[in-house]
Amino acid sequence: MAEKRDYYEVLGLQKGASADDIKGAYRKAALKWHPDRWVSGTEAEKKTAEEKFKEASEAYSVLSDPDKKARYDQFGFSGMDGGAGMDWSQGFGNLNDILNNLFGGAFSGFGGFGGFGGFGGGRPQERTPRGRDIRTRVKLTLEEIATGCVKDVTIERNRPCPDCEGRGTLNSSDIKTCPTCHGTGQVQHITSSLFGRTVSYSTCPQCHGEGKTVSNPCRSCKGTGLTRRKETVKVNVPAGVANGMQLNLRGEGHSAARGVNGDLQVIVEEIPHPYFKRDANNLFYTKVISVADAMLGCEISIPCLDGPYTLKLDAGTQSGKIFQLRGKGISDVNSYGKGDLFVKILVWIPRKLSKDERAAVEVLKNGNASKIDPNREERDLFEKESQYF
Repeated sequence: MAEKRDYYEVLGLQKGASADDIKGAYRKAALKWHPDRWVSGTEAEKKTAEEKFKEASEAYSVLSDPDKKARYDQFGFSGMDGGAGMDWSQGFGNLNDILNNLFGGAFSGFGGFGGFGGFGGGRPQERTPRGRDIRTRVKLTLEEIATGCVKDVTIERNRPCPDCEGRGTLNSSDIKTCPTCHGTGQVQHITSSLFGRTVSYSTCPQCHGEGKTVSNPCRSCKGTGLTRRKETVKVNVPAGVANGMQLNLRGEGHSAARGVNGDLQVIVEEIPHPYFKRDANNLFYTKVISVADAMLGCEISIPCLDGPYTLKLDAGTQSGKIFQLRGKGISDVNSYGKGDLFVKILVWIPRKLSKDERAAVEVLKNGNASKIDPNREERDLFEKESQYF
């Protein structure tokens, strides 16, 4: 199965896109890929259209919802609780109904795209350049993950040139609107097809999408308006993050000349713990005890993330028995409570015995205590262990 694409990438957007940008991008994708448009295509084309339409609709369902979008921006797919929750069992419905709802009733039929006056929309507004995102990793111990923490992350990023204050030139009068794109940062391309006129846009080749040109460039930054700096950023890590989860710090990425900053994407890397194994919010720990302690009962100390816990074992505790310590696991990152700590008891059998120890075991062997007579709980335990063989 193909790996899921980033929702912003699916809709051809950058992080930080407005609600109108998201809706407009989905309109375009819905018109292009809805299966009703591909009824006369090959089977391969129909399948591709269906997959693309589903992909775009799932992306829109998340990015158009402020709560889902906020979780996705911070945690990526990990924050979606298993997906966007879309139900495809009802089919796609009629294209005109979907598009009328999407376009506020302006859609008057698929053929010719009546009501739009040309497919593709008008000239884009002048856009604000956005800096590139930065990706880095932060290593966390299980103890840090359990409580949440603040980590210092050192990165190299583009920042406004201090000499020209990010303008690219010492004099503001040397900054001009690009004559090619008239400040939009994009150039228009118009093509005609069976479905009508299509208007598309590409990055302006003269200003490279900035919408501005510079004469008399600053010597320090050579007119880019940017210099490279090594800086330290404090990252607030919430409790309960998992290995591979992404934390998004808005505006902490690269700067753009005369624009806005990109984001800093911090990938969580969980350091393996010497005692615990983790599965979601639950922890697993194995404790080895002696035969004597298993037979007579004892108290054992269990290391927990919030401090040691004393566990009392009854006489006759069997090897393989599991104890569940509720609430001793990891906090859920979405504040849905805490996981548990599962403690598995293993009984260690000595390989060598002294003469006196052997004699004592022989006495034990011939007594009633050596008769195998498990109770119901012990039989269930033995049956469970035997399933592995």
